[in-house]
Amino acid sequence: MTVPLALIGGLVGQVISAGAGIGIAAAVLLAGLVAERFLARRVAAWGYAERREDLMIRRGVLIRRLSVIPYGRMQFIDVTAGPVERSMGLATVRMHTAAAASDARIPGLDTAAAAVLRDQLAALGEAQAAGL
Repeated sequence: MTVPLALIGGLVGQVISAGAGIGIAAAVLLAGLVAERFLARRVAAWGYAERREDLMIRRGVLIRRLSVIPYGRMQFIDVTAGPVERSMGLATVRMHTAAAASDARIPGLDTAAAAVLRDQLAALGEAQAAGL
Protein backbone atom coordinates (compact mmCIF):
# COMPACT_ATOMS: atom_id res chain seq x y z
CA MET A 1 0.00 0.00 0.00
CA THR A 2 2.93 2.31 0.67
CA VAL A 3 4.45 2.08 -2.81
CA PRO A 4 1.26 3.07 -4.70
CA LEU A 5 0.69 5.96 -2.27
CA ALA A 6 4.30 7.09 -2.74
CA LEU A 7 3.89 6.98 -6.53
CA ILE A 8 0.66 8.99 -6.38
CA GLY A 9 2.24 11.50 -3.99
CA GLY A 10 5.28 11.80 -6.23
CA LEU A 11 3.15 12.39 -9.33
CA VAL A 12 1.05 15.00 -7.54
CA GLY A 13 4.23 16.66 -6.23
CA GLN A 14 5.65 16.75 -9.79
CA VAL A 15 2.99 19.34 -10.59
CA ILE A 16 4.70 21.70 -8.12
CA SER A 17 8.31 20.78 -8.93
CA ALA A 18 10.54 17.75 -9.44
CA GLY A 19 12.09 18.20 -6.01
CA ALA A 20 8.67 18.32 -4.33
CA GLY A 21 7.62 15.12 -6.07
CA ILE A 22 10.73 13.27 -4.91
CA GLY A 23 10.38 14.69 -1.41
CA ILE A 24 6.74 13.67 -1.09
CA ALA A 25 7.45 10.17 -2.42
CA ALA A 26 10.38 9.74 -0.01
CA ALA A 27 8.33 11.00 2.95
CA VAL A 28 5.48 8.59 2.17
CA LEU A 29 7.92 5.68 1.82
CA LEU A 30 9.58 6.54 5.13
CA ALA A 31 6.21 6.82 6.89
CA GLY A 32 5.18 3.46 5.45
CA LEU A 33 8.35 1.76 6.67
CA VAL A 34 7.94 3.22 10.18
CA ALA A 35 4.27 2.15 10.29
CA GLU A 36 5.17 -1.38 9.10
CA ARG A 37 7.82 -1.70 11.81
CA PHE A 38 5.42 -0.45 14.49
CA LEU A 39 2.65 -2.83 13.41
CA ALA A 40 5.04 -5.79 13.28
CA ARG A 41 6.20 -5.10 16.85
CA ARG A 42 2.61 -4.66 18.01
CA VAL A 43 1.55 -8.01 16.55
CA ALA A 44 4.61 -9.77 17.97
CA ALA A 45 3.85 -8.40 21.46
CA TRP A 46 0.67 -10.50 21.82
CA GLY A 47 1.05 -13.98 23.26
CA TYR A 48 -0.80 -16.50 25.37
CA ALA A 49 -0.06 -19.73 27.18
CA GLU A 50 -2.48 -22.32 28.46
CA ARG A 51 -1.18 -23.58 31.77
CA ARG A 52 -2.55 -26.30 34.03
CA GLU A 53 -4.80 -24.07 36.15
CA ASP A 54 -4.88 -20.73 34.34
CA LEU A 55 -4.48 -18.86 31.09
CA MET A 56 -1.66 -16.34 30.78
CA ILE A 57 -1.92 -13.47 28.27
CA ARG A 58 0.81 -10.92 27.53
CA ARG A 59 0.60 -7.83 25.36
CA GLY A 60 1.95 -4.34 24.88
CA VAL A 61 4.88 -2.71 23.14
CA LEU A 62 5.52 0.32 25.31
CA ILE A 63 3.58 -0.73 28.39
CA ARG A 64 3.78 -4.49 28.93
CA ARG A 65 0.78 -6.22 30.49
CA LEU A 66 0.58 -9.75 31.80
CA SER A 67 -2.83 -11.14 32.73
CA VAL A 68 -3.30 -14.46 34.48
CA ILE A 69 -6.87 -15.75 34.43
CA PRO A 70 -7.75 -18.85 36.44
CA TYR A 71 -9.98 -21.17 34.41
CA GLY A 72 -12.46 -21.37 37.28
CA ARG A 73 -13.01 -17.57 37.17
CA MET A 74 -14.04 -17.47 33.51
CA GLN A 75 -17.76 -16.83 33.17
CA PHE A 76 -18.01 -17.15 29.41
CA ILE A 77 -15.79 -17.07 26.35
CA ASP A 78 -16.78 -15.02 23.33
CA VAL A 79 -15.46 -15.29 19.76
CA THR A 80 -15.91 -12.10 17.74
CA ALA A 81 -14.88 -11.05 14.25
CA GLY A 82 -15.42 -7.60 12.78
CA PRO A 83 -15.62 -6.95 9.04
CA VAL A 84 -11.86 -6.53 8.61
CA GLU A 85 -11.10 -9.68 10.64
CA ARG A 86 -13.72 -11.67 8.71
CA SER A 87 -12.23 -10.60 5.39
CA MET A 88 -8.88 -12.03 6.51
CA GLY A 89 -10.29 -15.17 8.16
CA LEU A 90 -9.36 -14.01 11.67
CA ALA A 91 -11.23 -13.79 14.97
CA THR A 92 -10.76 -12.53 18.54
CA VAL A 93 -11.31 -14.72 21.60
CA ARG A 94 -12.51 -12.68 24.60
CA MET A 95 -12.73 -14.08 28.14
CA HIS A 96 -15.27 -12.53 30.49
CA THR A 97 -14.74 -12.75 34.23
CA ALA A 98 -16.48 -11.26 37.25
CA ALA A 99 -13.94 -8.42 37.30
CA ALA A 100 -15.34 -5.42 35.45
CA ALA A 101 -11.90 -4.17 34.42
CA SER A 102 -10.84 -7.47 32.86
CA ASP A 103 -9.72 -7.05 29.25
CA ALA A 104 -8.64 -10.58 28.51
CA ARG A 105 -8.63 -11.09 24.78
CA ILE A 106 -6.55 -12.82 22.16
CA PRO A 107 -6.87 -11.13 18.75
CA GLY A 108 -5.72 -12.30 15.34
CA LEU A 109 -6.42 -16.01 15.65
CA ASP A 110 -7.47 -18.11 12.70
CA THR A 111 -11.25 -18.65 12.82
CA ALA A 112 -10.93 -22.42 13.30
CA ALA A 113 -8.21 -22.02 15.94
CA ALA A 114 -10.38 -19.49 17.80
CA ALA A 115 -13.29 -21.95 17.90
CA VAL A 116 -11.03 -24.74 19.19
CA LEU A 117 -9.53 -22.44 21.85
CA ARG A 118 -13.02 -21.33 22.93
CA ASP A 119 -14.11 -24.96 23.35
CA GLN A 120 -10.93 -25.85 25.27
CA LEU A 121 -11.25 -22.89 27.61
CA ALA A 122 -14.96 -23.56 28.20
CA ALA A 123 -14.24 -27.21 29.08
CA LEU A 124 -11.37 -26.24 31.40
CA GLY A 125 -13.51 -23.53 33.00
CA GLU A 126 -16.32 -25.97 33.71
CA ALA A 127 -13.90 -28.52 35.17
CA GLN A 128 -12.18 -25.94 37.41
CA ALA A 129 -15.45 -24.27 38.52
CA ALA A 130 -16.96 -27.59 39.57
CA GLY A 131 -15.16 -27.35 42.92
CA LEU A 132 -16.62 -23.94 43.80
